[in-house]
Amino acid sequence: MTSRLNPYISFAGNAREAMEFYESVFGGNLVLNTFGEYGAGDAPEAQKIMHGMLEAPNGYTLMGADTPPGMPHNPGDNITISLSGDDADELRGYWEKLCDGGTVAMPLEKQVWGDEFGACQDKFGIAWMVNISGT
Repeated sequence: MTSRLNPYISFAGNAREAMEFYESVFGGNLVLNTFGEYGAGDAPEAQKIMHGMLEAPNGYTLMGADTPPGMPHNPGDNITISLSGDDADELRGYWEKLCDGGTVAMPLEKQVWGDEFGACQDKFGIAWMVNISGT
């Protein structure tokens, strides 16, 4: 898979409803994963969406999730740009450049779902996520 860039939207508890709506608008394949699937089975947010991805037949990709407990949800600044793919060298290069002069929210490292993932805000205040699959 080549690297791709797409929007990632944070929702205030209604990610499932929103992502299903976008699926009805754009068509395609929607995959939703809950917090409970990744170790938070007894938590109040267990059925909330940890990660959702819609891949539409026209090539659009839209990702979204419910805002985790303890993190602020601010409508208007709840969109992050996601870079994902399996070209680890390319994506690590982007990561290093995006972090330069910015702030790392989550270091780029192996996660419970098996990929490398990191989150940062660049020096212009733009939020980015990088996910390297198959690492």
